[in-house]
Amino acid sequence: MADITAQELRALEAGLSPLKDLPIEVLRLPRGILMGFEPSQIGTMVGTLMDACIPQLSVLLPDNASLGEVGLSKAEGILGDREGYPDYLHGSGKRLELKLAYVDPVDVEMKKPPTRREPSARLTQKVTMKNVDPATDVLLVVAYQLRPLNDDPKLFSPTIIDLGLFSMIECIRARDFRLTSGGGKWFGEFETPAVLSKVGKAKTMAGEPLDETVYGRKESEAHDYNEDTNFGKLMRIPYEPLHRFLRQIGASYRARGTYPEPWVIDVDAPEVVGEAEPNGDSPL
Repeated sequence: MADITAQELRALEAGLSPLKDLPIEVLRLPRGILMGFEPSQIGTMVGTLMDACIPQLSVLLPDNASLGEVGLSKAEGILGDREGYPDYLHGSGKRLELKLAYVDPVDVEMKKPPTRREPSARLTQKVTMKNVDPATDVLLVVAYQLRPLNDDPKLFSPTIIDLGLFSMIECIRARDFRLTSGGGKWFGEFETPAVLSKVGKAKTMAGEPLDETVYGRKESEAHDYNEDTNFGKLMRIPYEPLHRFLRQIGASYRARGTYPEPWVIDVDAPEVVGEAEPNGDSPL
């Protein structure tokens, strides 16, 4: 089956363009309380809100006629659980999985780091080659920022500031390439991703065989593999179009990568721009 094309992605992005610069006003936060929030707390609230509201925006904002042409509806999900995949169906037949990227607000006192932030959203191990349709499936990354409302600048609402649409199958391939290229592997039939532990790395350096029958969750368990707790985070998927988008919205990004072939975004930048990864994490 052929992959979704760049032309199809551009057409889909054009159809979703009415969402850009749109405040989700069902959540209104007074400026005075924002200093008590951390981005993760905002993300928890906004994530649930966006997921539910985006397909209903034409109902919530009936005076905005362009929203009726967006064409998104909530999907039932083929995984049958709380985090069912995909999130949305589009009128074109495309299937979209929503991920959010928080962008720090401007001139607002909040708890925030001094460097670019790594988005916490991830493509988990529940989304694999087994359930992704290469021809129809799209990763939709919605960048949002708390912005003051025009009718009351003392109130802030999450506002969609940019959209990134990417071939889901390519994101999955890049994600899994990073796992295996760093010495990691899947346990089960695409069930649990695991990376080399310190013990496993030492054995690899010494040319000793690895025990590939079991994995651990902590280094203290002394297995050769540990479950990859950072698996699928957006910044750790070495797919160039995705990192160009992360760079564009001011998030942490990779300046270079190797999937499907070597690529470079910023020649003079360090490999990871923004928040550093944990020691020992694969730089691929």
